Amino acid sequence: MNVKNNKRRRASVKRIEEIFLEFLQTKDLNEISVSEICKAAGVNRSTFYSNFIDIFDLADKIKEHLEEDVSSLYNIDAVNDFSDNEFLKLLYHIKDNQLFYKTYFKLGYDSKHKINIYDIDLAEHYFGSKHIEYHIEFFKNGFNAIIKMWLDKGCKESPEEIDEVIKSEYRGRVLPKFI
Repeated sequence: MNVKNNKRRRASVKRIEEIFLEFLQTKDLNEISVSEICKAAGVNRSTFYSNFIDIFDLADKIKEHLEEDVSSLYNIDAVNDFSDNEFLKLLYHIKDNQLFYKTYFKLGYDSKHKINIYDIDLAEHYFGSKHIEYHIEFFKNGFNAIIKMWLDKGCKESPEEIDEVIKSEYRGRVLPKFI
């Protein structure tokens, strides 16, 4: 029986996602077919289509999983309306999930996703309310550039070293809060 959350179905979906992520490291999204994913994953096309509409839906679902994982890192902070400006949680998550993050950036989701880690109130304290959207964009793109470079180098530096790089760019200011 093909029950939505049975162990065999979950294993098939996981295998499809893993194969897709592997293919994305050497191919563009439009160069990957459902047939080649199914063949490499050892599943039927019907298994793919019972879980995903198409390749783009598969990519979107992987993005959603990653974003849920990142959000869960900071759930306690959000519930308590508190942030310790802790980038290390995220940096360890990135290091432990490099393939997902490489895929996230390769598919351009970083430019499509509205950043929710910037504390507007804190930024207004430092910069006033004038041109705040430029400060947000500067922070987002600078942060993403550091992460992309770190990923390209295989995350050879420790999360603590990258945390220090980020903090050094904001020396004298409190870092934006994760919300």
